[in-house]
Amino acid sequence: MNESVTLNETRAPLPWIQTNNGNSSLELSSKLPIFAINPWDIMLCISGTIIACENAIVVAIIFYTPNLRTPMFVLIGSLATADLLAGVGLILNFIFQYVIQSETISLITVGFLVASFTASVSSLLAITVDRYLSLYNALTYYSEKTVLCIHMMLIITWGVSLCLGLLPVLGWNCLEDYSTCSIVKPLTKSNVTLLAASFFFIFVLMLHLYIKICKIICRHAHQIALQQHFLTASHYVATKKGVSTLAIILGTFGASWLPFAIYCVVGDSHYPAVYTYATLLPATYNSMINPIIYAYRNQEIQRSMWVLFCGCFQAKVSFRSRSPSDV
Repeated sequence: MNESVTLNETRAPLPWIQTNNGNSSLELSSKLPIFAINPWDIMLCISGTIIACENAIVVAIIFYTPNLRTPMFVLIGSLATADLLAGVGLILNFIFQYVIQSETISLITVGFLVASFTASVSSLLAITVDRYLSLYNALTYYSEKTVLCIHMMLIITWGVSLCLGLLPVLGWNCLEDYSTCSIVKPLTKSNVTLLAASFFFIFVLMLHLYIKICKIICRHAHQIALQQHFLTASHYVATKKGVSTLAIILGTFGASWLPFAIYCVVGDSHYPAVYTYATLLPATYNSMINPIIYAYRNQEIQRSMWVLFCGCFQAKVSFRSRSPSDV
């Protein structure tokens, strides 16, 4: 009997994470009772619950607030929707894994997660492009051309994400040949390599754009200081704050996804499953941090949250309107 099938029958961890008998931790788990739950699955489920709750609030606020219809908030809404779906996918994966064990369900769940996380990462790239355009073309940013560009980015983002999510369901999987399985079963090695390569491309492109944004921020701050005929301490503080914020944004994104993307390339299906869990879990944290960085720090969303949860707006609490170029 195939090794993977045997593992599924003993309630092995995540049906989409490949394991092997050579792993000492796996040998221990195979001796557990049939209803034992893998602690890693519990942590992924908890992560998914937090992600879903955080981003559901953001989606609700943007959807029910008429003022939040600018391109910037549309992209933030796209990011929150993608992360919300990713959180729901993690919860459903946990439920289906321990209630309904089926190869079809496994394919659908993995495809759903691939599409959701791809849309999340792609939405981050779209937000980066939007921030760059708001600085580089500040005078024409609010034109119809920008709106059209944003809509095109959204169509491409979700179209590509949907296609990548459908690939495992349509047949690009290793269920017929387990020797082609990757660290994430039932995805093939070539499939996860494609996903990792796509991530590396997006990461490099975001890095390039953020470097350009840093240069624009420094140049604008310097020009403002020169117009005042002297360089004040606030000039250096503002420049340092902007650059530090960009570094935190890109650093958080890289720290969350790079370990898993690299392991997708160098890892093998026969490696211990704990390595996959240990790199996948931090990747989910990115969807947990995204609403804090891109939504809850925004003054307009803070105002809407205040109205939503407090029932009224207190005039003595001041909010400053922010533009997409605010970092």
